[in-house]
Amino acid sequence: MNQVAFDLRNAQWRRSSFSGDEGGNCVEVASNLPGTRAVRDSKNPAGPALVVSSSAWTMFLTGITDGTLNV
Repeated sequence: MNQVAFDLRNAQWRRSSFSGDEGGNCVEVASNLPGTRAVRDSKNPAGPALVVSSSAWTMFLTGITDGTLNV
């Protein structure tokens, strides 16, 4: 598997609106990075992030929304 390093120092993270306020199982997404989306665990902001293309992120969200992607 190829791994590419992304510079996420300028990422502007936002918490999912579905996460609630408990501070538990939260996901944060950075969408200000050209052509990519980054996802991380809010409990471990210095930990790894999943980086995908903007088009892959859109397909993921569409699949979740319209029910064609079962997770």
